[in-house]
Amino acid sequence: MTPTFGVLAGRALTTGHGTENDFVLVPDPDGELALGAAEVAAVCDRHAGVGADGLIRVVRSRALPEGAAVLAEEPAAEWFMDYRNADGSLAEMCGNGVRVFAHYLRVSGLVDLPDGASVVVGTRGGPRRITLEGELYTVDMGVWTMPGGPQAEAEGYDVVVDVPGLEGPRAGLRVTVPNPHTVVALPDEASLAAAQLTLPPTYDPVPPEGTNLELVVPLGEDDGAGTSVGTVRMRVLERGVGETRSCGTGTCAAALAVRAWGGAGAPDVWRVLVPGGEVTVRVAGDRVWLTGPAVLTADVVLRGD
Repeated sequence: MTPTFGVLAGRALTTGHGTENDFVLVPDPDGELALGAAEVAAVCDRHAGVGADGLIRVVRSRALPEGAAVLAEEPAAEWFMDYRNADGSLAEMCGNGVRVFAHYLRVSGLVDLPDGASVVVGTRGGPRRITLEGELYTVDMGVWTMPGGPQAEAEGYDVVVDVPGLEGPRAGLRVTVPNPHTVVALPDEASLAAAQLTLPPTYDPVPPEGTNLELVVPLGEDDGAGTSVGTVRMRVLERGVGETRSCGTGTCAAALAVRAWGGAGAPDVWRVLVPGGEVTVRVAGDRVWLTGPAVLTADVVLRGD
């Protein structure tokens, strides 16, 4: 069956990824495209489309109501990352996607971003500042919260999760960054591999807006360089997508949950190992920063004929 690319048919697009969390970028600086969920899903389809975990429209903030709201808060946010999940649903933010977005703006000459400089972009989760550091990008991911409040943080959980492939219910801790996440700790990497993320988990209580699920195995801490750095391995089931090779907001949620479980003295810096690579998460008070790579892979033109 030929996919319905709709308003995207015949357009030139760019593909890219951050730790193999991959995206299709659609340039639409003046917000002329009326993107629907069906077109997005068709382009992101890995068998009948280009294939991606999500689609990012590159648009000026002033061209969208959401972008205008960001500009009122941060006038420097000229560009807006209009991010859609692979099923066409809207998402608040994407930590890997926003690095790829900034890289695209830089490579395309839409912003001047020398090493050490920053650019502010708009997202549905608010403005985000991205700084180029050599070959990596660091994103100020903003304020994080735990919906369950201090009690959930102290007890270490506020939801019960049944994951196919794992025996019995598991305690989960909800973290908002600003996408909703549920983090579940596992005892070893064999358990991590046994989880069947092609089947839907169940949650009690059921998250009203859906949730990403992060399964994590804490791997200890390293104090050798003078700064305590924790390490955690993760798999992720993304809302509206399925299992992905990485999730930027999810790596932040994983680090924040493991840090909460570690109690007083737990590291503020975490290496998060995902199937697609490695990122670094740094926590300072109620804010969190994410550092990782961004790669552009191809320029394509949609046909559909």
